Amino acid sequence: MRVSRIGLIILAMGLLTVGRVSATKLITDEEAKLPPPKGAVAAERRGILRGPKVDVILPGDTVHSPLHLQLKFEAFGGAKIDPDSVKMTFLRTPNVDLTPRIKPFVQAAGIDMPDTELPPGEYTIRVDIKDSDGRTGTTSFVLKVSP
Repeated sequence: MRVSRIGLIILAMGLLTVGRVSATKLITDEEAKLPPPKGAVAAERRGILRGPKVDVILPGDTVHSPLHLQLKFEAFGGAKIDPDSVKMTFLRTPNVDLTPRIKPFVQAAGIDMPDTELPPGEYTIRVDIKDSDGRTGTTSFVLKVSP
């Protein structure tokens, strides 16, 4: 009886550790300390465009880490989003390519990262996508992460 209780405790501790390891670090502490970009940051284009659209889904203006990062992609005119074209960039000097960190979470419908870790701070992020017709879409957004 005693051996089985110890085994269950060890199993439970292992499962708790696995849960912690599964969180994805989107921006490291070192990257967060990089200086902001110099000059203007490109804003979203205005007008009627046929290129794909990126919507950021956040629970509010300020979030806590870890957060559930969700982006929704929308294509127009019968085109499909090309998941291999998705690029995410942390706008700093120099810019930080976040694409390898998000690739496992990218689908044609969007990005769904359930456990995304970021240090406290304000982060400007740009997402670029293409559709099957070669049209591009870009959006920039600011993540405000409170301690």
